[in-house]
Amino acid sequence: MASMRDIKRRKESVQSTGQITKAMKLVSSVKLQKAKVGAELSKPYFDTMYETVADMIARSGQLSHPFLKKSESDKKAVIVITSNRGLAGGYNSNVVKLVTHDERFKKENTLIYAVGTKGRDTLMRQGYEIAGDYSEAMNEPLYSDATGIGKDVLGKFVKGEIGEIYIAYTIFKNTVVQIPTLMKLLPIDAEDIVSEQEEDQSPLDKLTLMNYEPEPEEALDAIIPKYINSLIYGGLVEAHASENGARMQAMDSATSNAEDMISDLSLKYNRARQASITQELTEIIAGASAIS
Repeated sequence: MASMRDIKRRKESVQSTGQITKAMKLVSSVKLQKAKVGAELSKPYFDTMYETVADMIARSGQLSHPFLKKSESDKKAVIVITSNRGLAGGYNSNVVKLVTHDERFKKENTLIYAVGTKGRDTLMRQGYEIAGDYSEAMNEPLYSDATGIGKDVLGKFVKGEIGEIYIAYTIFKNTVVQIPTLMKLLPIDAEDIVSEQEEDQSPLDKLTLMNYEPEPEEALDAIIPKYINSLIYGGLVEAHASENGARMQAMDSATSNAEDMISDLSLKYNRARQASITQELTEIIAGASAIS
């Protein structure tokens, strides 16, 4: 059995850790409220942008556009959104696994555009090439950050240096549930979009073509970069809210575990103290008996 001094030191250490985790939980809770509001306010814009692009592609007949065609390059770009700090449970590792456990993303043909130092460092250690680092964006996601990332990946896609663009991030469903998600951004799969739209369209909509001013290709040139930037920004704000939700849950669990450990250590300390007192009394009685 550990000595009373060792148990007391251990208990004080756990109490100190519990105070830290409790404080971190409160900080994450405040940050979560702000991030949650931002995610909820921006979501309608991203949904509308996706519906607009999907509607354009579904109702415009056969379109020939670089953003709808697969490039000859077998390179794949993955925008990986994680956090700059740990202590968030499995939040970061779950996003990284979306890349490392997917057979499409071989180390020799995958370029990582990292948003968040945790994902960047892990993927770098595993041998993936880090083509871009935008980790500062996770401190306070802005639309300008998404525009910068979108400009870089779209530039390489247009030049034919990469053939596909993906984004790996975490969808914020609620405080307890965050869903790691891998989404393909480019090239846009027109057939999937058309089939999806046809399920929701009325018979009249299916027969109605969309008229453009200017031409469809020019319209797509203007709107698809905005569409990509909006999806990236949506991923940033969703991930920011998910990070704080995951950290709040992790710190709540850590605080509960600390309280359980303190209770257990208090019981052990009392038992050790009782055993020490009993031993002292036994020794005193034995000594008194020997004298008499």
